[in-house]
Amino acid sequence: MARQEDIIVGKRLKNSYISTVVSITLVLYVLGLLGLIVLHAKMISDHIQENIGFSVILTDNARQADINLLQNSLDTKPAIKSTNFVSKDEAAEELIDELGEDFIEFLGYNPLFPSIDVRLRAGYTHPDTVAVFENQLMENRIVKEVYYQRSLVHLINENIKRIGAVLLLFSVLLTIIAFALINNTIRLSVFSKRFLIKSMQLVGATQSFIRKPFVIKGVIQGIIGAMIAIGLLIFTLYTAQKQIPELQAFQDINLLFMLFVIVVFLGIIISWISTFFAVRKYLKIKTDNLYFY
Repeated sequence: MARQEDIIVGKRLKNSYISTVVSITLVLYVLGLLGLIVLHAKMISDHIQENIGFSVILTDNARQADINLLQNSLDTKPAIKSTNFVSKDEAAEELIDELGEDFIEFLGYNPLFPSIDVRLRAGYTHPDTVAVFENQLMENRIVKEVYYQRSLVHLINENIKRIGAVLLLFSVLLTIIAFALINNTIRLSVFSKRFLIKSMQLVGATQSFIRKPFVIKGVIQGIIGAMIAIGLLIFTLYTAQKQIPELQAFQDINLLFMLFVIVVFLGIIISWISTFFAVRKYLKIKTDNLYFY
């Protein structure tokens, strides 16, 4: 009879352990999935911003030496991702390809000007920053005009701000929810052992001695749950890239590694805090009240 009871208790403890790990895994997986979405959204927004640029239209009589000097000066600026010089003839060829007819033959001359196409880094595409670059470039005597779509630059920056704010708010809310869910799961696990905690306390065990195995077990559960969640995240990312091959262009191994480290850290820290306070509650509760909490 005692043997059978031991088997039943053992099964219950095992099921409790597994259910806690599963709960932690699912919560961390959802949290990690949000992290993947945020990372890819950031990479895509950076890609869009870095495709924002402007054309520096040069004067028709600009010397090649002055053009090279200006282009080299732009390349040294940290805000500039790339520059590309487009001669009058190259500009004419591109326009002929777009129009489908030779406008030079019709006009009798090439009305286009040489230019330098400039692409900015993601952090420097704010309208005010672009305006500063424009003013600086217009001071150069070989620069005729700086052309870019001001409304498009403003629209892209505004939309990225809105999306970033929404993702940030959603991330904060989901983190709070994740903490609450993991905390409740661990509290229920500790609740089933409240009589054991009180019995150990009554026979003279110190609070730190009682708390230690529970905290260690909680941290181990957090690590196991985080590792399984990371495995699920890798599988999800692999499947998504199979379905949408373009996502591979936005993959950054270093950022993914940081995300996985954060998932493990959250699994450990949330489990540790939840277990610590759950055990603390039953250490302080009166014996007569154990049946009501």
